[in-house]
Amino acid sequence: MILNNTVTEFILVGLTQDVAKEKIVFVVFLFLYLATLLANLLIMLTIRYSRMLGSPMYFFLFYLSFTDACLSTTITPRLFIDSLSKKKVISFKECMTQVFSAHFFGCLGIFVLVIMSFDRYVAICKPLRYTTIMSEQVCGTLLYVAWAGSCIHSLVQVFFVLKLPFCGPNVIDHYFCDIQPLLKLACKDVYIINLLIVFNSGAICMMSFIVLLISYIFILYSLSNKSAAGRKKALSTCTSHIIVVILFFVPCIFTYTRPPLTFPLDKTVAVFYTIGTPLLNPLIYTLRNTDIKKAIKKLWCNQQ
Repeated sequence: MILNNTVTEFILVGLTQDVAKEKIVFVVFLFLYLATLLANLLIMLTIRYSRMLGSPMYFFLFYLSFTDACLSTTITPRLFIDSLSKKKVISFKECMTQVFSAHFFGCLGIFVLVIMSFDRYVAICKPLRYTTIMSEQVCGTLLYVAWAGSCIHSLVQVFFVLKLPFCGPNVIDHYFCDIQPLLKLACKDVYIINLLIVFNSGAICMMSFIVLLISYIFILYSLSNKSAAGRKKALSTCTSHIIVVILFFVPCIFTYTRPPLTFPLDKTVAVFYTIGTPLLNPLIYTLRNTDIKKAIKKLWCNQQ
């Protein structure tokens, strides 16, 4: 049930209200957005058309790149377009759409990272059964479950916001619509709803992070039985995954596992996981993955 009867639009404060700085914001974030799209598109096309990258790990990496591109598209264009606007207005429906989309693709990215860690665990700890366990049917099922779980999570988030009455201030001290800034504008006590949001978003972030840490502990422990060459290759792959996990989960846990309080670092932290991480992910996987680098050179450089 929608309780909002007064507020039909919100005003986003953005990253800065300084006119000169807003021009810098436009240039910088336009460049970051285009770089994010190009980098993730390069990985997606390389995995799609390269015969060298047919393993389940690259199947999931394809969808991680897709998720990163969509998450960035959900948030970044409005940020740099609004930086040129005097009044950064977003309608209530657009705001709810952004909340749903941001949480959907963010949650999907989390689930894909968890699946990728499971894939690495099976590949390193149970190599003889890898092709049986990570069959095409299993990979497809895991991905469908991730999509369904992300959709349920996002619908619950939007449901929580729709139950909030907005009857007064409509200025969101942020550069996009998110749960925590919206809670501050509600005309009622949000203690219970915040607990539910922490249970929904915070628990997903924290539990997934713990599962990832445990899986990589098992992986690192099992490497003691591998040859030097095997350890080097496994460590190279796992290091990339661990860097991506830390860069994404630490800011998410900071944002979604706390009371609805405002900190000076909030916007900076949000920029890191909504804009920075989608750009860094393809760079990390490309620079630290020999197979992807070889596939890119073979597929694209030879065609030129």
